Amino acid sequence: MHWIDPDALPETRGVVTHFLLNPHGELDGLVLRPARQVHFPPHMSKWVARHIAVGDRIRVRGIKPRGVDMIAAVSLTASDGATQVDEGPDHAAHAPRAQEPVHKPMEVHGTVRLSLHGPKGELRGALLDDGTSLRVPPHAGMALREYLSPGASVYAWGRGVKNRFGRVVDVDDIAHWIDAPA
Repeated sequence: MHWIDPDALPETRGVVTHFLLNPHGELDGLVLRPARQVHFPPHMSKWVARHIAVGDRIRVRGIKPRGVDMIAAVSLTASDGATQVDEGPDHAAHAPRAQEPVHKPMEVHGTVRLSLHGPKGELRGALLDDGTSLRVPPHAGMALREYLSPGASVYAWGRGVKNRFGRVVDVDDIAHWIDAPA
C-alpha cells in the first residue's frame, strides 16, 4: 500500500489487547479494545514487535473494507510516537525466514470473540476467548461462517505455532463444541 498517503486517511486510536499471528507465526495484526481488528502485512512484523506491546495506546491510519469492522493499516504509530508506514516489502533486505517455525498438531476449543478478516475484508478465521487465532484458507471462510462468528462455541484441529505473541492454528477440521460451558 505504499502508494497511499496515510495522512489523508482517517485515524483510529485504541489500546492493544491481542496480537494476531499468521500460520507462519509472524505478526500480521492486532486487536484494539473493545474488539476491532487491525490487519498489517507480515513485513511490518519486526517493527511492531519492537515498538508495540499489549496494553499500549496506538494510532492507526488505514482503509476500512466495506461491511467489515476492521482496518487494513497503512501506518501504525506506537505510544512513543514512532511511526511505521507500509512501504511494501523491501525485497533487497528481506532475508528468508531463518528457520520455519515448528508446526505442531493442535486441538483447541473455545468461544469465538471476534471474526478475523484479510486485508480486503475476506473472512479468514476467528479469535477465541483464550486469545488463540484460528486461520482458514481464503476460499473456506464463507463456507465456515457459522463457526467463525462471535459467540460460536467451537472445537478445532490443525497444525499450529505458539510463540511469545500468541498461538495460531491453521485449521484442518472444525466443529461445534457441544459440551461448552454455558
